[in-house]
Amino acid sequence: MLTPWSISSIETSIFLGGVTALEDLGRLVRQRIEKYELLKAEMGLPHFPNTYRKDTDVAAFVDLYGGRDLEDLKTVTDIHRMAGRIMAVRSFGKASFIHFQDTSGRLQAFFEKATLGERDYEIFKKLDIGDIIGLFGTPIKTRTGELTLHVKGFELLTKSFQPLPEKWHGLKDVETRYRQRYVDLIMNPEVRQTFLTRTAMIKAMRAYMDKLGFIEVETPMMQGIPGGATAKPFKTHHNALDMDLYMRIAPELYLKRLVVGGLERVYEINRNFRNEGISTRHNPEFTMMEFYMAYATYEDLMTLTEEMLTSLVRELFGTLTITYQGTELDFTPPWRRVSVREALVQYAGLDPAALDDRKAALREAEKRGILFEDREPLGKILMGIFDEVVEGKLIQPTFVTHYPLEVSPLSRKNSKDPGIVDRFELYIHGREIANAFSELNDPADQKNRFLMQLQQREAGDEEAHGMDEDYITALEYGMPPTAGEGIGIDRLVMLLTDSPSIRDVILFPHMRRRETGEKQEEAEKIGS
Repeated sequence: MLTPWSISSIETSIFLGGVTALEDLGRLVRQRIEKYELLKAEMGLPHFPNTYRKDTDVAAFVDLYGGRDLEDLKTVTDIHRMAGRIMAVRSFGKASFIHFQDTSGRLQAFFEKATLGERDYEIFKKLDIGDIIGLFGTPIKTRTGELTLHVKGFELLTKSFQPLPEKWHGLKDVETRYRQRYVDLIMNPEVRQTFLTRTAMIKAMRAYMDKLGFIEVETPMMQGIPGGATAKPFKTHHNALDMDLYMRIAPELYLKRLVVGGLERVYEINRNFRNEGISTRHNPEFTMMEFYMAYATYEDLMTLTEEMLTSLVRELFGTLTITYQGTELDFTPPWRRVSVREALVQYAGLDPAALDDRKAALREAEKRGILFEDREPLGKILMGIFDEVVEGKLIQPTFVTHYPLEVSPLSRKNSKDPGIVDRFELYIHGREIANAFSELNDPADQKNRFLMQLQQREAGDEEAHGMDEDYITALEYGMPPTAGEGIGIDRLVMLLTDSPSIRDVILFPHMRRRETGEKQEEAEKIGS
């Protein structure tokens, strides 16, 4: 007899999957629920028990016994309590093998009627792929040499009512994988490894910054004035304060306030939000590591960045050469350094005369099919050409320096050429990985830059920086010479895990809302 909860579960499954799910997915779900209800009613299985505790994971079990032979393992009497999800079952009448997995890996387990008894073995035969079980036993090896847990007892911990994707085809549809990441993680071990690598990478970066005396801080994620970058923000409203707030596009201005306050080395691993397009490189919500270092220049940060990422790659892979999407990337220092102007001439074939002549730059842009409005300054035109033509050609780790003033409202002017700023961006495989500059700490100059940005906003540029009077006030108290940098965590993870899309390295990427027909197709894929 199905409970009201069970009926609701089936109806939900049918609703999510459409008509086809009624015939396949819904049927399989119903069968599993009925089987579970019978196990509870006839064999007294507890309902979702919470008392089982494991003492060994798969990786630890393999470390202990993987190197020992069959005869040696016969002397082991230690009982290991393990737990995991059933991923495969092979039955041979009175004996069966399963493969189960936990976070650390996958292991074979051997169930036999002679050891478990008739009742428990009958319960085992009613379990399904996807069920989560606790199982305890001793190590053995099969005749083929596969390390195996000889099960002395087990317990059904969680029933899986939804069937996992079919074994051989797995969960291959990319859209479904992103939308149902929980199934993706179950079925695809390489996906789990991607996110384990992401965690290890962030941990190593934290350790590096801590070693250099940086302190980790937290700054507001909702801001009264969006700042720290040129981007379109997400807007919300705080009811109690009756004021508009913006999800931060960057923590920069708050971190620099802390430098003013005397915290000379600060960093934050943060979530940023930008109301812009979605692509293989862009997600509206993404992770950055942003840091500020007093009494340093952008050149100091180039050295720091090179050392940090080199040590990171070596720690993760044991080498400084990795492959990304079929291209070999060599992180061996020193990395190439090239100015924006040099890169435009070398990679875009730009006429050097156009570097200082707006009309000539416009003609060069038009030759390449890049159009600009009449109001755009020379610096934006040059960077438009750079973005379209040069960026994709910067494959090996390359620092691009000396950006135009017009596109760098928070950067310090170069002492020799006031038309450029002391700034770099790090490119690897055609993607911007980091952005850094010597910070502008002159409050009068900063205010004038903000006013220039306001003019651009009034002219229609929605991404132009707003005026932040409090930040100007902070600078008036005095910020020491400082350099700051932001590193794109998601893009770096893409490189280090050979992932083609940013969605592959974000656990729950933002997706368009599915239509009914798409939901039906998804049910067909999962229920096949």
